[in-house]
Amino acid sequence: MEVSQGWEFRAIVVDGDPAVIAGVDLWQKHWEPVRAGSVVVAHPTYPAQRHSMSVYKLSEVDPAVFFAAGEFSNAVWGFYEPTVTMRAFLLTRT
Repeated sequence: MEVSQGWEFRAIVVDGDPAVIAGVDLWQKHWEPVRAGSVVVAHPTYPAQRHSMSVYKLSEVDPAVFFAAGEFSNAVWGFYEPTVTMRAFLLTRT
C-alpha cells in the first residue's frame, strides 16, 4: 500500500494515555469522523509496516483540530496530524 501524503506522525500511546494535538488531549473530547475516507501511514518504528487510519475532527474545539488515529496493535494507538495543506483540504470536508 502507498503511504498517504499530508500526514505527520505525532504519538504512539497505550489506550487512555495522554495524546495531545494542538494543545488538546484527544481522549478528553468527542471524535467526529470526517468524510475523507481513511489514510495509510507507515509505522514510525517499523516503516515497512502500513496501517489504515480513520480521520477525525474534535467536537466543540475552535479552531478545528483534525487528526488520523488507529490501533497499531491491541490498545496501542497511533496518531497523525495533517500538514497545513491537508488541513486546508479537510476544512472543505466538514
